[in-house]
Amino acid sequence: MAKLILFNKPFHVLSQFTDERASHPRATLADWIDQPGVYPAGRLDYDSEGLLLLTDEGAVQHRIASPTNKMPKTYWVQVEGELTDEALQKLRKGVVLKDGITRPARADRLETPDLWPRNPPVRFRQNVPTTWLALTITEGKNRQVRRMTAAVGYPTLRLIRVRIGDWTLDNLKPGEYRSVTVNLPDTPPKLSTRPKRRRHRS
Repeated sequence: MAKLILFNKPFHVLSQFTDERASHPRATLADWIDQPGVYPAGRLDYDSEGLLLLTDEGAVQHRIASPTNKMPKTYWVQVEGELTDEALQKLRKGVVLKDGITRPARADRLETPDLWPRNPPVRFRQNVPTTWLALTITEGKNRQVRRMTAAVGYPTLRLIRVRIGDWTLDNLKPGEYRSVTVNLPDTPPKLSTRPKRRRHRS
């Protein structure tokens, strides 16, 4: 059995336990998670929000993070502008980036989700509409989702990961996490446990 932590990473928190930057250190996982011996399985950008998995077992970490396993990850993405069918089709087929063509993805328009407010909030331009979409990818190029939407003409304004494989955010609020156990070699769906409240920095 291995421990798996499902964490709703807030905006502007590093997906690691330390910050190598000496001046003006940023918030890290250590400010929120007090479980010893766990490490992130994959990463989530500093300016992205949502589901981050941590584990105390190297085999589980590899299974989740390794690009060869093609574990699907779903994001809710707010983009600038009214997303066209043509742009959606490009996202689905694969987008040409500097480091290669992305794998085919699932991309669908999404009704504006009922989400927690972001601090600071997304910039608002009265004359420019925005669109939400659900985007599922099976790879992890650097800042891939942002680069994909930009490549089809729609800059990302807000990015939230809601699912990795069988695990989802459910009702976790920013800064909350819950622990589950997984069997090796198989990783079963998430189990429901009481979320732990976030711990504020002193």
